[in-house]
Amino acid sequence: MIILHVRKILSNLSLADRRGNNTRTSVRQFTAGRPVPCSVQSRKAAIPQHCLPPRGQHDALAERKKENPQRGERSIIRKHAPFACPDAGKDADLDGRLANAQGASLAAVHLVFENTQVQLRADGVRPGTPRARLMNISPVALARIYEEDFKQDMAALKVLPPTVYMRVTENIPQIISFIKTIIASGQAYATSQGNVYFDVKSWGKRYGVLTTIYPDTQDEAVDTDKRHGKDFALWKAAKPQELSWTSPWGRGRPGWHIECSTISSAVFGKQLDIHTGGIDLAFPHHENEIAQCEVYHQCEQWGNYFLHSGHLHVKGSQEKMSKSLKNFITIKDFLKKFSSDQFRMFCLRSRYSSAVEFSDESMDDAKHLLQAISLFIRDANAYIKGQLVCDPVREDILWERLANTKVTVKAAFADDFDTSRAVAAIMDLIHHGNRQLKAVTKDAGSPRSSVVYGSIISYIEGFFNALGMSFGERQVALGGDNSAVLSNVLDELVRFRAKVRHYALALPEEADAVPVEGATAAEGAKQEQKEKRQQLMQERRPLLEACDSLRGDLAAFGIHIKDRAAVSTWEIEEGGQVEQQTKKKS
Repeated sequence: MIILHVRKILSNLSLADRRGNNTRTSVRQFTAGRPVPCSVQSRKAAIPQHCLPPRGQHDALAERKKENPQRGERSIIRKHAPFACPDAGKDADLDGRLANAQGASLAAVHLVFENTQVQLRADGVRPGTPRARLMNISPVALARIYEEDFKQDMAALKVLPPTVYMRVTENIPQIISFIKTIIASGQAYATSQGNVYFDVKSWGKRYGVLTTIYPDTQDEAVDTDKRHGKDFALWKAAKPQELSWTSPWGRGRPGWHIECSTISSAVFGKQLDIHTGGIDLAFPHHENEIAQCEVYHQCEQWGNYFLHSGHLHVKGSQEKMSKSLKNFITIKDFLKKFSSDQFRMFCLRSRYSSAVEFSDESMDDAKHLLQAISLFIRDANAYIKGQLVCDPVREDILWERLANTKVTVKAAFADDFDTSRAVAAIMDLIHHGNRQLKAVTKDAGSPRSSVVYGSIISYIEGFFNALGMSFGERQVALGGDNSAVLSNVLDELVRFRAKVRHYALALPEEADAVPVEGATAAEGAKQEQKEKRQQLMQERRPLLEACDSLRGDLAAFGIHIKDRAAVSTWEIEEGGQVEQQTKKKS
């Protein structure tokens, strides 16, 4: 489970009201008559110092707000947010870690967040003992293996790590204390079998406000030691060969929901600003977290916003991708075929709250969008440098398009993070930019419109950089420590090939022949010049064939060389990521 605590939101965004209605409510509307979320001062006392940003950041932010209260309406890009990945610690399947990554852009663009993020590890608490026994290791050691594997997968996806990792096994005393407080308040009870349950009916109508499920409806028959069917476990009595701890109720282990409530409260205190997770966690997990925390803290509202992401489906299936259904793709297998940027684009094309269908076709669509963006940036940079000659550009049209795009993107992100609309606006801007980048063979000497294209490139790169994607000229597709060396080697190789090719094509023109008197002599000189050109062409043909052969051989390795009238360009294509360089022929 990931808990995202936002200490300062400087934008009027819209989210789903956590009280369960389907209307979208702005931050300002939401705070009217309710506890004010996102107050820097009120959060400081509740958050451990190691989770806070440097004091200077808070002070500078507060001073700016004091000087200009309306500054909160401005949009500033800070950094991209990690994917929302609930229930880390399971096998690394694409749905368990990535289906909920449709919210990749949450808190990403046109919003300023000073945030602390916590990721909870259910390390060995949930039953994993049989597999651990088969591997002849402890359940905690098995959890550590999965934890490191998860971290590696997230790093491969370029997902930023949380501020702090919290393990359940390192917080058992705090969990027991949390449960004792709930019992003392009258909202939980222990049984003779060593279990502790939350008494849902005792919480009345306050239970179920997130998902509109109430304790007095459709109560199933009780065949356990529960008082009521909807009561849920805070502490479970130990089973044979299962990891357990000593407690006032006997040996056992924490329930699922209490782990999250205890650790989030230990870090953030009595209020959360934003809680993320998959839609399948809304009930019972998030509903039960709310009940536990509001009893423990004796507060009216624990979580201000819940952002639920949709499921990932395999094409043609109505069921979500999951480990239990054995219809999953591991992240490692996924990255053998596609890149992390392609997956981000795949997610961005849908609302984070919508179910999305995974297929090779949908991933290819994402790949083609990335290529279109990369090609536009390459051509626009070539135009700015004078390497691509075009007709005069209508700057007024492009400036207007850029301004409209900024407005549309900001509105899209303020509308419950509508990333699909934001990406569509960016692609429309690229379309109009490309329409005026039509190459011509002859330079009319008109001035270039470098500033407008530079501004467009800057905005597009800033947009995608905020989402963890890179389209800069120095982008390296293959990664690793040798990327810079590879880039330099390719620079020199393409430069050398361009010189050879230029020499092979630079044949003397007929007009270069020395004038001679008389028609017969002139005809003879012309024929001699023609024969000389043909001879040179024959002699230099192997050079052109070698240039073509080199281009074909490199293409087999994903390195593409393109020859134009005045320039040669190269790009590396590796899973959709493209590194681009432009070299003048000399």
